[in-house]
Amino acid sequence: MDIYLPIAEISVNMAMLLGIGFAVGLLSGMFGVGGGFLVTPLLIFVGVPSAVAVATGGNQVVASSVSGAMAHWRRKSIDFNLGLMLLLGGIAGSAVGVWLFKMLRESGHLDVVVGLSYTAFLGVVGVLMLGESIRAIRRSRRGVLPAFRRPGQHNWIHGLPGKMRFKRSRLYISMIPVLVVGALGGLLAALMGIGGGFIMVPAMIYLLRVPTNVVVGTSLFQIIFVTAITTILHAATNGTVDIVLAFILMVGSVIGAQFGAQAGQRLKAEQMRALLALLVLVVCLRIMFQLGVRPDDLYTISVIGT
Repeated sequence: MDIYLPIAEISVNMAMLLGIGFAVGLLSGMFGVGGGFLVTPLLIFVGVPSAVAVATGGNQVVASSVSGAMAHWRRKSIDFNLGLMLLLGGIAGSAVGVWLFKMLRESGHLDVVVGLSYTAFLGVVGVLMLGESIRAIRRSRRGVLPAFRRPGQHNWIHGLPGKMRFKRSRLYISMIPVLVVGALGGLLAALMGIGGGFIMVPAMIYLLRVPTNVVVGTSLFQIIFVTAITTILHAATNGTVDIVLAFILMVGSVIGAQFGAQAGQRLKAEQMRALLALLVLVVCLRIMFQLGVRPDDLYTISVIGT
């Protein structure tokens, strides 16, 4: 059964949209990711315009992030002070991202920029994740434990001015890198329709040295508000948030997440990361192919303004 999407201005098979939501929810439950980095390309593949796919995809990230953040809140594994600083940077980054989004859309370059951004982002992340997963699997087979950095070791980040103390994370670091990491997450949320967790979590661990037991919860706490604010800004500034599409994706995602959580318990951590990396690379190659293929209509006549 086809359903008409009023903002996207197209009719799409409802079962297909539920399937996309289910698949993204399944991945979210299996791998602990929001799925925004996959839902936007999948929507574009089925014909949803890039502007609507980016702006609407963030709703699914909000839904999955709220559920995850509540679980971490009950375990007291959220550093709210650190999360608020990340949120301040994220709001600034999302505001800049929405403005760039509007400029690119009006200039007609949005589709190309989104496609190239996803190709670069997913390509780099997929290759790094696959390489790390392969090394982890080899170490596991040889019985070699990974080497960890000793507590107390610092990098150049800790020499920056404007330091603050974050008790939950047991950190005393500068506000500057925290705000920059948050701003980068907000920028990605606005331009690419993703939560930014794929960038923020590694940055928090390897740059800010945030303990791993509070990284995920703190990241999810920030993502909830940044993606929600980004969605509101997109709706008010660009009018590209399709509520009907968002609702269908959320329904499929909630169902898929339950099955994904059960499936994820049967796989080893390094095997799960390897599977996710391969999936990311497949999507990256699909986007590259879509960018390079010759379009059916080389020229389109349409009204772009008054």
